[in-house]
Amino acid sequence: MQNCVLQWLEETARRFPERTAYVDENKQYTWRELRKTALSIASHIDKELPDRKQPVAVYMEKSADMLAAYTGIAYSGNFYSPLAADMPAARIEKIIQTLQPAMIITTGVLRPNVGPGKAIDFSGSVLCFEDIIDKAVDDDKARAYADRILDTDLLYVLFTSGSTGVPKGVAITHRSVIDYIDWVTEEFAITENDSFGNQAPFYFDNSILDIYSAMKTGAAVYIIPSELFSQPVRLLQYLLDNKITTIFWVPSAMIMVSALKAFRNVDVSATLKRVLFCGEVMPNKQLNIWRKYLPNMRYSNLYGPTEITDACTFYTVDREFDDDEPLPIGKPMRNTEILVLDEHDRLVTEPEQVGELCVRGTCLAVGYYNNPEKTAAAFVQNPLQTAYEEKIYRTGDLVKYNDRHEIIYLSRKDFQIKHLGHRIELGEIETAVSSLEEISMCCCLYDDKHSRIVLFLETEMTKDHVNERLRTLVPDYMLPGKVVCVDKLPLNANGKIDRVALKQKYISS
Repeated sequence: MQNCVLQWLEETARRFPERTAYVDENKQYTWRELRKTALSIASHIDKELPDRKQPVAVYMEKSADMLAAYTGIAYSGNFYSPLAADMPAARIEKIIQTLQPAMIITTGVLRPNVGPGKAIDFSGSVLCFEDIIDKAVDDDKARAYADRILDTDLLYVLFTSGSTGVPKGVAITHRSVIDYIDWVTEEFAITENDSFGNQAPFYFDNSILDIYSAMKTGAAVYIIPSELFSQPVRLLQYLLDNKITTIFWVPSAMIMVSALKAFRNVDVSATLKRVLFCGEVMPNKQLNIWRKYLPNMRYSNLYGPTEITDACTFYTVDREFDDDEPLPIGKPMRNTEILVLDEHDRLVTEPEQVGELCVRGTCLAVGYYNNPEKTAAAFVQNPLQTAYEEKIYRTGDLVKYNDRHEIIYLSRKDFQIKHLGHRIELGEIETAVSSLEEISMCCCLYDDKHSRIVLFLETEMTKDHVNERLRTLVPDYMLPGKVVCVDKLPLNANGKIDRVALKQKYISS
């Protein structure tokens, strides 16, 4: 029986001690070195925190060292929560208020920022990474560390944006990650011969697939320098040079590559095998460019919020799509049930009927850390089963089934608007706009004050020109009432379009 993710590391370090584990621009760990470093960190944490199952925050730059810190915290029987160095100070302050960490691990460079009255106002124990990675730990103690963890213990707490402006800490157990990674590595046939090109920040749940698929199998994770995601030719060259076989990126990163025609300069078809994406809607127009230049890849669209351990549905692209068609999010992953519920909590089963996507299974978070009110609102009793306690998670996402019984994502519930007497999914307009030849990225919002749909584009186009093109794709009542052209759509820290920033700048009064 597997009780924690560290059993993967123990086995992988035994089988492949000198294989590459995690790599950044400045440092590389083998699996043996990662295990040794993590155990040293755990030993130092043990001295400071006699009680286990406590939150330990990690305030570091994105790096291989950060992953070593995560692993050391797990060995210590506690759970980690990222405070990345590039997070805004106000967000870090709110996270600390909610998390109340027992300890912060940081680096020598960042250490002056942490302490009472400092940028990170914290009066608890602080460990400097460089000072805690030199202690030798014997194998008996390593086994004792792993054996005392239960699969229901927390592995991490990742903070998502809250609707009130207060971040919510999603609490995930070892069991949920084990369940997810077992499926990922089997479904995508990941082995020790693979290598991941990591895009996701380590405070974003997409990174879980990279980190722990590698830990289980002995594959390598190459942490791609963030600046390369604005230099697509160099980005593809990086994939080629490091023989990357698998990427799991947000669609915005993929669109940047296809829109700027980087495939004409670098051919990665000899090394890349799997192109996985998640986090936003992937426009088929842009995916079709990838498929044209890299026809022999496995393309899979994963879907899921942080609250269900990264993803809960997937669709492996198995047919051609027109540019203006939506890409399915597919079917449930193994050991996961998807319930599509209408506004009366009745199960939706027929094609084209709209409902909220709800999730049941081991993948669910145990709730929002230190936030029982928000937990109770989102993690609720299954309305279809009342005989015993059975939680489902309400995602707030509207979906439907197509005639193949594949799930089609429509929009967030709060992206559904009432306009000119019609209920409209803004995501449907975005899909239509994305199919236009001149458009690479777009975003739709609703201006309640002026009762109009606002379309944001990175391309110079007039409203009349846009609407003339859209009339063959959507009804007149779905045409934008205003078009705003920007040099570049803002992206949030996870690489998704920052709708909040757009609304605050162009719509909010």
